[in-house]
Amino acid sequence: MENTSGVGVLDKVTSILGTLEAGPTTLGGLVTATGLARPTAHRLAVALEHHRLVGRDLQGRFVLGPRLAELSAAAGEDRLLAAAGPTLTRLRDLSGESAQLYRRQGELRICVAVAERLSGLRDTVPVGLTLPMKVGSAAQVLLAWEEPERLHRGLQGARFTATALSGVRRRGWAQSIGEREPGVASVSAPVRGPGNRVVAAVSVSGPIERLTRHPGARLSQAVVEAAGYLTEALRTP
Repeated sequence: MENTSGVGVLDKVTSILGTLEAGPTTLGGLVTATGLARPTAHRLAVALEHHRLVGRDLQGRFVLGPRLAELSAAAGEDRLLAAAGPTLTRLRDLSGESAQLYRRQGELRICVAVAERLSGLRDTVPVGLTLPMKVGSAAQVLLAWEEPERLHRGLQGARFTATALSGVRRRGWAQSIGEREPGVASVSAPVRGPGNRVVAAVSVSGPIERLTRHPGARLSQAVVEAAGYLTEALRTP
């Protein structure tokens, strides 16, 4: 095995991931490409699958897993936050409501950037606040495009349904009315990182009396455009 580090198990894991970089591979293909014994290749590939560093395609072949895209997205967070400030400010000024950026953190979502409405009644969400993944339009967006098993787990105990998330995927945005907090409505859209994976959610939120019970009708276009701008910021070298 070339480029050995002296830590055998890491060298073997790296050789498996390097092989999968070229595309889906059977266990036999891993054995041939890496030179590992079949039981070793199987044990390591299954362990990597457990940690979502490796996945399976519809034919059962091993492929690179979604966790790699998440780590890549996290590495680009500084770029995301740099673009978030002016983007959220513009969205706040356009909508007249508070704007936020959320990222998923395990079974929670965390507010990583915000532009507050300058006066009057507002929905205040400070940076660093963690909220559940069971309520709110941002939670819907962060869950809607997850792999089926994780999506199914996320729906357990949620205030929204699988049908609602299907609608989110079809429209490209989500809305909630009184889900997270009574009297508060919101609209959210996905920010996409490497591999087109959803890495964050842009939201606008405020009192139902201003946003009405159909907030998406007025705000979805502005929110989707803001999310698109941040997606482009992540893709620009």
